[in-house]
Amino acid sequence: MKDILRIDRRLLANFDFVLLILLLVVCAAALSNLYSASYPPKSLATTPYIKQAIFLLFGFAMFLVIVCIDYQELLFWNYPMYVLVLLLLAFAFFVGYEANGSQRWINLGFFKLQPSEPAKMIMVITLASYYARKEVIDGYSLKQLVVPLVLTGIPFLLILLQPDLGTAMMIAIIFVSMTIFVRLKLSTYMILGTAAVTLAVFAWEKVLKPYQKQRIQTFLHPEDDPMGNGYQILQSKIAVGSGGKFGKGYLEGTQGHLHFLPERHTDFAFAVWGEEWGFVGSLIFLGVYFFLLIWGLYIAMNARDRFGVLLAFGVVILIFWQAVINILMILGFLPVVGIPLPLVSYGGSSLLTTMIGFAILMNIRMRRFQI
Repeated sequence: MKDILRIDRRLLANFDFVLLILLLVVCAAALSNLYSASYPPKSLATTPYIKQAIFLLFGFAMFLVIVCIDYQELLFWNYPMYVLVLLLLAFAFFVGYEANGSQRWINLGFFKLQPSEPAKMIMVITLASYYARKEVIDGYSLKQLVVPLVLTGIPFLLILLQPDLGTAMMIAIIFVSMTIFVRLKLSTYMILGTAAVTLAVFAWEKVLKPYQKQRIQTFLHPEDDPMGNGYQILQSKIAVGSGGKFGKGYLEGTQGHLHFLPERHTDFAFAVWGEEWGFVGSLIFLGVYFFLLIWGLYIAMNARDRFGVLLAFGVVILIFWQAVINILMILGFLPVVGIPLPLVSYGGSSLLTTMIGFAILMNIRMRRFQI
């Protein structure tokens, strides 16, 4: 009994309040931004910020449960979870809920689950588990990457077929980032680089659908179709630019409230923030947001074992790349690919997956002194 109490006290003593406070600040700002993005509300029952607040409360409940379980348990459960998420992806593809030409949701009645969102976190756990077990000092050869390539390729294809190019791209980015982090042989870099270029050309010619090609062409020349395919990017840039230095003020954004800005509570949520709070307000928010991710890297550097380092790094890199792609998309530097800004964009599956990621970071931080 004394040992249990001692362990509990030690875990509480290592609770990371910096991580929690930063997370709360970002979530509070994001929720207020969603309120503005959906203002004036048509009805409380359908207002995105009300639903997001419910998801957020559920996310923090999951957070508390996850921090109580040693992250080392994921080494045992990662493959069962991997198989489960593959089954969910297959189910969504064949009999899932369809919207806007994509079949990527499972209708649970009270909630539409998008399996591709937890699939991203499962890939982080799976790759961290594999590389932790199969450590190679002098860099991985192509032969040693066959297993992680297969593990990545299956969910990548299932998500691409939905079709969901943005999330499939994130699966590939997770693999590339985590694999580079564990180091490769020079010959492996050369082979994979050549293969990536070849696959990109093949994908453009044979895989990408016409509307996906149109998004890329629109990104390069949005002014060619200002009322059609270029509308989203142009309106987003107008919204951000009209915010000026200090913004128009909370609930005073015209692009969003007059419905010029499409998808203002999902993919383009940060454009609403930029218009209302301006350049200075955007810098402050992004400063807090990315400091939260830097703190995640600090947690990775101080993890107690290789699995903890890889797991924390994977969680941070997943959130980081989604944030960077979304922000560059909003500013018109990348084509619209449907990548949400974690914690900020509306979406239950994305929010809960991100909260699981931060719970894992807290878990690793709290157990950094355990042997």
